[in-house]
Amino acid sequence: MKNPTTAIKATKPLSENQWLIRCIFLESIAGVPGMVAGMLRHLHSLRRLKRDNGWIETLLEESYNERMHLLTFMKMCEPGWFMKFLLLGAQGVYFNILFVSYLFSPKLTHRFVGYLEEEAVHTYTRLLHELDEGYLPKWSDPKFRIPDMAIQYWRIPEGKQTMRSLILYIRADEANHRGVNHTLGNLNQKEDPNPFVSDYKSGKAPPKAALKPEGYEREDVIG
Repeated sequence: MKNPTTAIKATKPLSENQWLIRCIFLESIAGVPGMVAGMLRHLHSLRRLKRDNGWIETLLEESYNERMHLLTFMKMCEPGWFMKFLLLGAQGVYFNILFVSYLFSPKLTHRFVGYLEEEAVHTYTRLLHELDEGYLPKWSDPKFRIPDMAIQYWRIPEGKQTMRSLILYIRADEANHRGVNHTLGNLNQKEDPNPFVSDYKSGKAPPKAALKPEGYEREDVIG
């Protein structure tokens, strides 16, 4: 995305608490698309009495990964009742919009989610910038410890269990979701297999989504 709506640099940096609120809201929404798409494709597979060609697993894994982002941030911040009310309303609206959108056009929905993931990448890039510039002293403190569940989930090695490393892992996840959704948006939604879990007769490994931000064209991954 050449002109992201999320600025990497800001005139007024956020505090640690403000960043946590922003990230919690972001991740509570980010976990919806994969679940909606996976659920609809699961039901479609049941109705057609046919396999789904590996799409469901990747979509549900994406949703689970986003939920782990949320749970990690919640270990560092407990939202108040007003924030929880906002999340409830936002998730309800977003779920129904995506539900109708995916029924109408899965390709369009995957493209839209790919752009949302691009914005998430820019959001975490801005967070890293403010962290490196010293605007977030609490997280820069060597004594600050990230949640144990994050260390276990991403298998963060000893010596790198810092907030900066955690954000790098999360940003990498978002970049991966971006590539996956753009690629899925380029495929035949009914017939093409999921290229990220497929076995190739030539022995070639499945493509890595994060290496191509705009996603792969259909002819690049379906042979």
